Amino acid sequence: MKRLVCAAVLAGGLAIPGAVSAQEQQIDLTMIIYASAGVPFFQPLENGAKAAADALNVNLNIQYAENDTVRQNNIMETALADGVDGLAVEVWDDNAFDDAVCNAIAGGTPVIGFNIDDSEGAAGNCRLAFVGQNFVETGYAIGKRMIEEHGIGEGDVVFTPVEFPEAAYAVLRHRGVQQALDEVGARADLVGVTDRLPDVLSAMVQYLIGNSEIAAIIGLGQQPMMMAQQALDEVGLDVPIGGFDVAPEILEGIENGRITATVDQQPYTQGYYAVAQLAHLVRYGLYPSDMNTGGRGLIDADNYKTAVDFAGVTR
Repeated sequence: MKRLVCAAVLAGGLAIPGAVSAQEQQIDLTMIIYASAGVPFFQPLENGAKAAADALNVNLNIQYAENDTVRQNNIMETALADGVDGLAVEVWDDNAFDDAVCNAIAGGTPVIGFNIDDSEGAAGNCRLAFVGQNFVETGYAIGKRMIEEHGIGEGDVVFTPVEFPEAAYAVLRHRGVQQALDEVGARADLVGVTDRLPDVLSAMVQYLIGNSEIAAIIGLGQQPMMMAQQALDEVGLDVPIGGFDVAPEILEGIENGRITATVDQQPYTQGYYAVAQLAHLVRYGLYPSDMNTGGRGLIDADNYKTAVDFAGVTR
């Protein structure tokens, strides 16, 4: 039903400025990041969004939901009341944003998803397109790599820490990792560690103290990946590490051999094309497209140097 409503609205046409002054007319867009301000992962994403806004005469308002579904819905409601031309949102909960997104589109305001999508994709949310990663595919890829390189097998347990285990990205990444582990009779232990680095470290250390027989760590988010080496050092364990995302600490771990590989989801691209596609839709009626922003190839010791200079900026 949600998709039928969206299709009907789009068939009638979204409100698009006249072509004569399209390039001169400033567009007002709101981007909602589900986390709090200052989370390292989102700096490259914001850089990309701002670069697109600067290039395309967009007044971009970046807001933070602070991991609160109610707050995110309130931000969307306020933006719509203020007459925003388009919304870029993270669909990090499969149910919480359905009505808000569909209502926005029904009212003529386009919405593009970025970074995190509904676990059912377009079938689960009215967003017009998604710019981000296939989390199941990439979870399987890093799981398979860790199995092949480190001999994970029957009965082994892999520690898979993540900031928010109920979030769609965590559920889907874990599903992909577990698919790979199922092939060899191993299992992934999903543990929430929040997104504040001191708390992440504490949660990981506490887990490792009580679970010292793990075969590997596969971090399902940037924060646990940043803390994995230190957590292992604090408890005196030496197990292989793999996972998701790019940061200077993660690339240093690859360089020194402590981290096997990481999945780069290219957040700069996610921010840039979410804003750019909204701007082109509002100005010219160009319908947005889904974009897979990477992860088919892993960053490892063979290729990490290409990311070092741009970690935290565009990678």
